[in-house]
Amino acid sequence: MKGTMMMSPWDRWYSTSCCLCCHVRTGTIILGVWYMLINAVVLLILLTALSDPEKYHLTSAELANDLDVMDDANMCIASAISLLMILICGMATYGAYKLRAAWIIPFFCYQIFDFALNALVAVSIVVYPNTIQDYLQQLPDNFPYKEEVAALSNICLVLVVLLFIGCIIGFKAYLIACVWNCYRYVSGRGGSEILLYVTTNDTTVLLPPYDDNISVPCKQAPPSYISAEATA
Repeated sequence: MKGTMMMSPWDRWYSTSCCLCCHVRTGTIILGVWYMLINAVVLLILLTALSDPEKYHLTSAELANDLDVMDDANMCIASAISLLMILICGMATYGAYKLRAAWIIPFFCYQIFDFALNALVAVSIVVYPNTIQDYLQQLPDNFPYKEEVAALSNICLVLVVLLFIGCIIGFKAYLIACVWNCYRYVSGRGGSEILLYVTTNDTTVLLPPYDDNISVPCKQAPPSYISAEATA
């Protein structure tokens, strides 16, 4: 009777393809470049606002609350976060391109942190459903469709927001799985490229990686004895 090999949950969900068409390594590179572009645009907007604060400053009267959320200190912090995100995304892109698994870990940790924040937002909406109405009241009066959205019932607002956040969480979970599979693929490729030492009683032989051994072209075979005798 043949025994069945048990597979761990990580191996069961492991795949080298994402988005039904591309490799996880390519998908991670595209994702890293996309995040870098988004954060670069945000950083450019923040730096422009810092250079002309009178034009982009929003007062408490405009936001209908007691705090100035767009002061210089908060904008400097947001600029530093955007710059850090550009660095993390660049590391992930470089790690996926150059097959460096350790460079992908910071971006993967950021994805986990972002996923946890979105999950906490969904839980807070379920526990405190009145926060949606409070948030709508803090929006400025000229905000598009503010009155129409505020006219909806509280249960309907909670269901719509939870559905929207649920779609975002599901999409982020899929991206986390793609980056994790890329990390496992790069780690496996890095492990297969380690040279092996085979030691016998007399000699020590250095074996090249399997892929390099396969890629070495075969030497040209020597001419046969009959053809060599005919030319002589």
